[in-house]
Amino acid sequence: MKNVVIIQARMGSTRLPGKVLKVLADKTVLAHVVERAQAFQDVADVIVATTVGKQDNVIEDEARRLGVAFYRGDESDVLSRYYEAAVIAKADNVIRITSDCPMVDPETSSGVIKEFLNTHKFDYVSNTLVRSYPRGLDTEIFTFEALETAHKESSSLHDREHVTPYIYNNPDKFLLHSYVNETKVPDYRWTLDTPEDWDLINRIYNSLHNPDRIFPWRDAVALMQKNPDWNTINQHIQQKH
Repeated sequence: MKNVVIIQARMGSTRLPGKVLKVLADKTVLAHVVERAQAFQDVADVIVATTVGKQDNVIEDEARRLGVAFYRGDESDVLSRYYEAAVIAKADNVIRITSDCPMVDPETSSGVIKEFLNTHKFDYVSNTLVRSYPRGLDTEIFTFEALETAHKESSSLHDREHVTPYIYNNPDKFLLHSYVNETKVPDYRWTLDTPEDWDLINRIYNSLHNPDRIFPWRDAVALMQKNPDWNTINQHIQQKH
């Protein structure tokens, strides 16, 4: 079974343009996401899926610099971009990560992957349907067959933009499972979509980043608890769906 991480990435962002190539500590946000994805267990390949738009030539350049595979597809139909990238990669299972999550956690994501692989019965497993981790550790894994079905049957623009809603909103067609943390932690926001998000994530990285070690999410929780005012930096931000 070939498990492939596909990271969607583009330069366009209404609230924080160019966010994925902003330099965070010693490398770009995208480089951090790729490095963390490469640390996931039970994964064969990591692919950056960007668009055919000229503005995303720099994403391809960064993927080449990082030595990671890339695929360029439709800008708004992200579902087709995932499907086409998965076909080329000959993926049996796809792990979906977004490039605006530079704190995605290898241990947590590997746990999601292992739960999916060990059960041999689910079409989709994630830590997002039941939220028990901070936002920004989001990891979804699903079968190629589920992705293909969604690609062929979904006509909603929303579903095609966000890739997986057709799967998790059709429990009659797909067997779904939630990976849940035993102890719910505060609802921290560690995803990068606004200047306020950038402020917070910069503070975390400036405090915890070590080029020789990927800091785990629990270290960030401890840091946030020592600095409770940090949670107010982006607590008011509404997540786009």
